[in-house]
Amino acid sequence: MNMAVDRVPRKVGVVGYGRLGQSLVSHLLAQGSELGLELVFVWNRDPGRMAGSVPPSLQLHSLAALGERHPDLVVEVAHPQIIHDSGAQILRHANLLVGSASALADSATERQLLEASRQWDHSVFVARGALWGTEDISRLDASGGLQSLRVTMATHPDGFRLQGPLAAACSTGPRTVLYEGPVRGLCPFAPQNSNTMAAAALAAPSLGFDNVIGVLVADLSLRDLHVVDVELWGPPGPTGRSFAVHTHRENPAMPGAVTGSATVTAFWRSLLGCCQLPSRPGIQLC
Repeated sequence: MNMAVDRVPRKVGVVGYGRLGQSLVSHLLAQGSELGLELVFVWNRDPGRMAGSVPPSLQLHSLAALGERHPDLVVEVAHPQIIHDSGAQILRHANLLVGSASALADSATERQLLEASRQWDHSVFVARGALWGTEDISRLDASGGLQSLRVTMATHPDGFRLQGPLAAACSTGPRTVLYEGPVRGLCPFAPQNSNTMAAAALAAPSLGFDNVIGVLVADLSLRDLHVVDVELWGPPGPTGRSFAVHTHRENPAMPGAVTGSATVTAFWRSLLGCCQLPSRPGIQLC
């Protein structure tokens, strides 16, 4: 992706310094100048994690002070709670790229982001992450041809970070369905494992979080793999048959990791992609 380098660089801040954050910071430090991007801060809940790898001048110790760095884009790769607590405030200063798409399953958070986006004329971009075929889902939905959408995410139990009633769910065999139902009901209890499903709900607004179905599966055989199946159907045609698509995505992952290897690469492309999109109020996938 070519980006103009003869203009004033876009200033980027990164919120979160886990695996995704570390990868983005590394890319920005190594390639940012040639891509017209300048890293202006990195924030992490535990500042000690940045020691020795993030230059002290780039370490931000309080999110409340991010405006002093004058970012054009803030990238959240931390936890949905950051979006709940600080998303609207971030939009006061910059466009926002949301990595924790599951945060938008909370109606109040989505409303606050939209209001702040309109008030400050900044965009809310949401990374598609591991969702394959995002544009096709959106086009089909916009044409009225999408009747149902189901996203199944399966991995080893060690790859889950579950809360509430799901935290007590136990694998009863080699493959156990932990949850099957509306994506809105899953996101609060699997905030770090439901981002792909949340992205699907945003890609298909006619169905949304209440009608896109999410399925979370613990599979003991998938120690180093995240598997995402996306199944969609249209309404019956003249013959009674329905249009249908089924994609199956196998994403290598380190044992116990929340984020698969291909998703890390996809997120960097999302960051570059949203820098090419016009800044306009509202929520858009990238």
